This record gives sequence, structure tokens and C-alpha cells, in this order.
Amino acid sequence: MVYLSAPVPQVSPSQFPSPQLLSNPLASPTKPATGRREKKSLDYVVRTFLAGGIAGCAAKTVVAPMDRVKILFQSSNPHFVKYTGTFWGVLFAGREIYQSTGVRGLFQGHMATLLRIFPYAAIKFVAYEQFKNILVHSKAADTPGKNFVAGSLAGLSSVFCTYPLELIRVRMAYEVTHSGKGPGVYDTFRGILREGSTGDAPRIRLGNLYRGFALTVLGVIPYAGVSFWTHSFVQDWIRAHFPHQILPTDDPHSKPRLKAIPELISGGIAGAVAQTVSYPIEVTRRRVQVRGAISPENNKIKMKEVVKQIYRNKGITGFFVGLSIGYLKVAPLGAVSFYTYERMKWVLDV
Repeated sequence: MVYLSAPVPQVSPSQFPSPQLLSNPLASPTKPATGRREKKSLDYVVRTFLAGGIAGCAAKTVVAPMDRVKILFQSSNPHFVKYTGTFWGVLFAGREIYQSTGVRGLFQGHMATLLRIFPYAAIKFVAYEQFKNILVHSKAADTPGKNFVAGSLAGLSSVFCTYPLELIRVRMAYEVTHSGKGPGVYDTFRGILREGSTGDAPRIRLGNLYRGFALTVLGVIPYAGVSFWTHSFVQDWIRAHFPHQILPTDDPHSKPRLKAIPELISGGIAGAVAQTVSYPIEVTRRRVQVRGAISPENNKIKMKEVVKQIYRNKGITGFFVGLSIGYLKVAPLGAVSFYTYERMKWVLDV
């Protein structure tokens, strides 16, 4: 009998799973020390795009019912004005929506939200990483201030690309029906394009899709910038004072990631601080966006007049209508968004 022998391949010990991972399959693995992935490469951009888009959709789905009520409050919808100004108003408003239109009513306009938020969040995080790559050349240079600049520029980039979808979403959320079926994306889109037109053959006005855009630009700088700045600042503070909350890593080129709870906390604080800074601009922007839905003649009212009208009706507090629900919304929104993004980057190895 003839025995054929074959060479036995040599296996490096590093190819075996770590004892920690074998003893605890749910333990978070450390990222291999493969060096930095080239941030300008198409591969990096695509992976970051996916991570950001998924993070945005996950966060918006969690807070969709509160987002619907907040838009109704901010735009002074006549059916829900009676609930504004009280902390429990959001619960009463949500109950009325649920009783009249069911769960569908709480998520009215959410499909348009997802259609907008995936590219919005994806572009925002991709742009943030690219601007940060230009500004930050070492781990020591990764400061909250540079995160503010990168975040502001990223916010401007994403809002420019996706603003028409945001306007459609707000219009859909503003409409209140008792049938449980709100206006569709196409009908809302067509209605916006034809606002201000007269005659049997209404003209299409593409500029209508960017109504309120100037206010959005003014608002996105403090919101996006402060959000990334606060997130970076809180993370650095946690790393400095709670080193046991840091996950192990072999990557010497970037700051170590945090465990789940501190990551969620830093994202929640970032969202709350950013919301406070930018809220007055957001309220004014909502009024500008929905004025055409109330009456086409309202589109002739200038932005300055909208601000005066808000102040005359409710004073300074008018610019903070719905802020309580804003806090209830942006804390989980920021927490889920940043947490999901960081974990998706880990899964996609970026």
C-alpha cells in the first residue's frame, strides 16, 4: 500500500480566535492592526455612506411619532394649538392622532422621511469624514473645535443635496386627516411645484422645492457643528475620566471607541445641546415651509414678517414652541444615530 503525504500548511496563532472571543461570543472584537484605510478611496466612501445611511434611518424610526407631533406644534397646526405650551401636551396630541388615525397616523410622512434621511445622513457622515481628514492629520490634532468645523461643512453639504425631500416630508406630516390616509409623496411633490401658479395649465416652479432653504442653511451650521463638537468633547471627557469605558483596540491611528452606554450618553447629550442652540431658527423655518399649505397667498409673506408674526403672537417663547418634545426626540435621536454609525463603521471595518 502506498501512502501519499501532503505538506501540512503552517497556521499562524493569530489566525485562531482569541480566548476572550471563544469564552464570550458576544464580546466586541478588537479591530486588527491593519493600518488606516485610505479615506479618499471609493471603498472607504461607500462603506461610510452605508454606515451613515443606516444610522440615520435607525434613529429616525425610533423617534418618528414624536417628530410628527413636533412638526404639528412648530407649524401651529390649528387642530393641535391647544396642546402646545405644556409638558404633557405631546402625549395628549399623540393620543388624539392615534385615536383618529391609528398607528399609521403617528408615522404619517415617515416613508418620505426615510427616503430623505438615508442620503442625508449618508452624505453628512461621508462629508464629515472627508472634511475631518483634511483638517486632522494626527490623533492629537483631533480636537472638538475641528470637529465643529467639519460637522458644519458636512451639514451644509447634506442639506443642499436633500432639502427638497425634507420639504416634502414636512408638508406630509403637516396634513391632518381623519381617514388615516395622508397625502402621498407624488401628490405632495406635485402640489409644491404648482404653488403660486394660476390658470388651466399651472406652471412648474422648481424654486418652490427650496422654500425656507436660507433658514435651513443658517440652522444647520450651529446644529451640525455643535452636535459633532459636543459628541467629540463628551467622548474625550469620558476617555479621560472613565478609562474602563474604553474598548480595547490595536489601531494606533485613531481614538479608541467607547462601550455602548457611554457612546449612547455622548450622542444623546450632543443632540440635546445642538437642538437648544438651533431651535429658534428651526421653528421659523417650519413656518416658512408650511405657509403655502395653509394658503398660497402666504407664500408672498417675507421671512422677516414670519419672524415678527411669531414674536407678536407668543413673544420669545414662540420660538421655543415644542422644545420639550424636541428634547424627548433629539436625545434618543442623537444617541441612536452616533451609536449606530460607530458600530456600523466597526462592522464595515472603516
